Amino acid sequence: MALAQHSREPLNSDEARRRCLAIRDALVHAGVYGSAGTEQGTATTGADPSPSRFRLSPTPFQLSSPEVIFFQNLGQDLLAFYRALNRLYQDSVRGAQPAWVATYLDQGKPESLIAYSRMNRFRNLIPGIIRPDVIPTADGMVITELDSVPGGIGLTACLTRAYDDLADLAPSPVPAPPDRSSLIAGRDGMVQGFAAMLRAQQGQQEGGLAIVVSDEAKEYRAEMEWMAQRLRDIGWQALCVEPRAMRFTDEAVFLQEAQGPRTIGLVYRFFELFDLKNIPKSELLMYAAKKGQVAVTPPYKPALEEKLAFGLFHHPELELFWEQTLTVETRTTLRQVLPRTWILDPQPVPPTAVIPNLLISGRAVSDFRRLAHTTQKERQLVVKPSGFSEWAWGSRGVSIGHDLPQVEWAAALDHALQSFPHTPYILQEFHKGRLFEASYWDERSETVVPMSGRVRLSPYYFVAGDKAELGGILATVCPANKKIIHGMVDAIMAPCALAPGVPA
Repeated sequence: MALAQHSREPLNSDEARRRCLAIRDALVHAGVYGSAGTEQGTATTGADPSPSRFRLSPTPFQLSSPEVIFFQNLGQDLLAFYRALNRLYQDSVRGAQPAWVATYLDQGKPESLIAYSRMNRFRNLIPGIIRPDVIPTADGMVITELDSVPGGIGLTACLTRAYDDLADLAPSPVPAPPDRSSLIAGRDGMVQGFAAMLRAQQGQQEGGLAIVVSDEAKEYRAEMEWMAQRLRDIGWQALCVEPRAMRFTDEAVFLQEAQGPRTIGLVYRFFELFDLKNIPKSELLMYAAKKGQVAVTPPYKPALEEKLAFGLFHHPELELFWEQTLTVETRTTLRQVLPRTWILDPQPVPPTAVIPNLLISGRAVSDFRRLAHTTQKERQLVVKPSGFSEWAWGSRGVSIGHDLPQVEWAAALDHALQSFPHTPYILQEFHKGRLFEASYWDERSETVVPMSGRVRLSPYYFVAGDKAELGGILATVCPANKKIIHGMVDAIMAPCALAPGVPA
């Protein structure tokens, strides 16, 4: 699957400048684009914090027709995967599947949260937003991880509108930017998708919406406030608030406003479960949800927020479960996009056993510690926390084997194995992103500057009923010399569009 060229026809400097300034002004006005000097990678909710500043491209990031079709179909496969994972966990708890599955997924969590997540009233709940991080490689698309509490929702929506508005700025005979329809899911796909998901999650529960953003996730607050305003524009009673703003009685959850109390029927949880102890009134909110006074999404299900789920999909002992639960087509897609993953469990295996599918230069491995002595070529591997940790987000806990000296790689592996009792880590195959050429507007030279880089594509799927609808795709293009692809001041960030001349 070849990645479409990022840029269209070469733009003259004046037109590129006009477009980039228009995009910048729109983002500044929305409050999601600020002063330089604050880099992504500091917050712990989602893959990256909402960026203060990044590089602006005169055009959207373009995808070919087969790529757009791939992303349109991927959401249903990932929705099926989440539902199957939810069932696998529950079957493991009741003994219908191996008990070690639930043990791994519960590792390091407080017993009170585990018990809460297993309540019958929450049995069928899954996250309302699915956002994979997808790396285009020479061999196809690879998902490095899944995120159900993702940042960038408001940013992607705002960027999409800003690029859509460029159609009104292109004077003839200047080459026009892509048609509005070429932007993935259209001008308001993110807002409409978010609203449809919220409507499905709220069901018959009466009351307004509170998007609750914790202090830990404060870098996202501006984009979620922008999103709340867009929801109000289409008739929602929606507010973005801090946890301490919520009020509770025996009958309801509400927000106190100047005109009186506003009953809340749905809370969008924009905070991580590992941070519950630091979130004011978190126990009261969980109690209200348990009593049916308010709906909360994503649900309090830490088992569905673990990266080690990839390892469960590839585990041979669970092959029959996946065959019985997923269609052939979904299994085929997931085998192609989910890299081989292993749970870094330090427990010894029997002398006659080996770690499934883990090979060093073609030789079987029975102890993860052997990986400490591998050559640089042999350690095309990544170590990272599975979840439920401040180190599991923002690429902060990631160690890439072939980019580290042997001593540092051995130390990272040892740390991961020692952390197993409280923070399990995973080992994952490394897949190198494809290198290609992009461009951005350099404010210092006031010219369009070429950049060789690799991209992370982040599609946002909104779950409503049996469908996971694609609301938009955010492209993050990092310079080629960056080891990890994530949001940063040196990255180009832009919405994706269908490349011209190739209708999907």
